[in-house]
Amino acid sequence: MIVDLTKMSHRSQIQDMKVENYMTYNPITVHRDISVSDAITIMATKGIGNLVVTDDLNGPVGILTERELIEYLSLNGRIPKLPLRDVLVHQSFNSMAPDSSILDAAITMISTKARLLVFNADDIFVGIITASDIVRAFSKTEENPSLEHTMNKKIFDLKFTDTILGAIKLMNTESIGSVIVNDQNADNKRNKPYGIFTERDLLTRILLKNTSLESEVGRHCSTPLIMAPIGIRAQEAAKIMTSNKIKRLPLTEDGRPVAMVTARDLVEAFGIKSK
Repeated sequence: MIVDLTKMSHRSQIQDMKVENYMTYNPITVHRDISVSDAITIMATKGIGNLVVTDDLNGPVGILTERELIEYLSLNGRIPKLPLRDVLVHQSFNSMAPDSSILDAAITMISTKARLLVFNADDIFVGIITASDIVRAFSKTEENPSLEHTMNKKIFDLKFTDTILGAIKLMNTESIGSVIVNDQNADNKRNKPYGIFTERDLLTRILLKNTSLESEVGRHCSTPLIMAPIGIRAQEAAKIMTSNKIKRLPLTEDGRPVAMVTARDLVEAFGIKSK
């Protein structure tokens, strides 16, 4: 029997990586009676995509994410001046212990599709661990799995002149966190990517600044568009995303986007490979 000692060493390395070394300690929390607009301001100014919501008795009761904002805007076209408790159904979360392994956190995130909050042995809320945190941990290992089975091979794009509301509705319908925005000077036969409109752009460029949802999405997207060639593996993608502080990376073939990989896709790729 031949034993792959290298693989065993990698697995041991990953099992030894603990949540407590990569999580965000004491994340920002808000009471569920805070207004939606105030919550948006906090998320946008602090540069966070997850806002832990609490009540007076039970501690964390949910997490407000950019996804809920997209869903609400898509259905209502505006953000109401109401408290969080009255307008949004908060996303469920799973609990992790600080000494849980990063691999266990990855598997839990993949299997439950929920956010992960960290509670200590006394059941006191102490932090949050995100997909980006897990990717940062895996990027320090020797694992380098393929992205073939985790990336999204369907690209969603819009014209430069399409409205922000149109982008929001597309993102909500397709359950995606971004859309490619094509160059306003591109012809109809070959769209040329100009930028990307993300959930974070919605927060910082639209909601925080009270920008009209009827404005052209191309004037408020992130540009230049950071891309990588199709066929790169998880380690390369993780390094590009980490160094550029992005959570979505379009993959190209012949200069055109043909797939999208997200931080969660990387978590899944690393998690499957490391089981």
